[in-house]
Amino acid sequence: MRNNALAIALKLAQSLAFSVMYAAIKLAGPVPIGQVVFYRGFFALLPLFLWTCFTVGPRAAIRTERPLVHVVRGAVGVAAMFTNFTALALLPLVTVTAFGFMQPIFAVVLAAIMLKEHAGPWRWAAVIIGFAGVLLMMEPHGGLDALLALKPSKGVFYALAFTLLSAFIVVWIRQMSTTERSEAIVFYFMSACAVTGLVVMAFDRVPLSWTQIGWLVSCGLFGGMGQVLMTYSYRYGEPSLLAPFDYTAMVWAMLLGWFVLGERPEAMVLTGAGVVIASGLLIAWREYRHRVEIPNEQMT
Repeated sequence: MRNNALAIALKLAQSLAFSVMYAAIKLAGPVPIGQVVFYRGFFALLPLFLWTCFTVGPRAAIRTERPLVHVVRGAVGVAAMFTNFTALALLPLVTVTAFGFMQPIFAVVLAAIMLKEHAGPWRWAAVIIGFAGVLLMMEPHGGLDALLALKPSKGVFYALAFTLLSAFIVVWIRQMSTTERSEAIVFYFMSACAVTGLVVMAFDRVPLSWTQIGWLVSCGLFGGMGQVLMTYSYRYGEPSLLAPFDYTAMVWAMLLGWFVLGERPEAMVLTGAGVVIASGLLIAWREYRHRVEIPNEQMT
């Protein structure tokens, strides 16, 4: 059942929920990544199960025909979350958000390699434009010289690693979705995050204040709500229609970064983000022209 207005509203709400999740992590202060991942995974399960109680039923969230594909998705997804939150600790929210826009561009490359999908000249042009945008965003953090020397700043390294891993997961989910429900994909991923975070916490954890716990719980709840909203936005609207609305995350990141976190965005990062967004919109436009639906799954 298509409802474009509802799909767009859900997509905008999802973008805001994930941005608030990021801001909550930063407001929690310096917390070991394992603890952050645990709260993110465990408390994200609550919105998921609450939603399934009113829709498909909780059993749908645990039913699977191919458990091994969830193992791969969970392992790569957990690695992506660790790299994402590490980048967030090292870079401003706007910068991390901007690097995340490389996901559909990396996905084009990986789909050509893994799925043998044909990518025409327009998509490859978008990939090249996107990488030019990355070089601009890297300029305040070492620029092209650091990249050629294979010594980008730690923040940039982790941001790019997250984007590449999340692009792999997008391609992997396209294979999973032939048999697996979205609710099950999210459930097993969040469970993997919670369990991994709990294990890591056994070796690296710090006492938390009630304020920090509150922010981390909020991180998990908003992250879970974001994934539920995303899942249902694609139920009511085509990915090619919704793709441009992913970039509203930059607006939320700028507002939250400036007025809540006290972070002023760098001009070169914003310029590079604009170039990356343009390349992503070009890919979305080509998908719309060819009616190629590519499900997208946020890894954050």
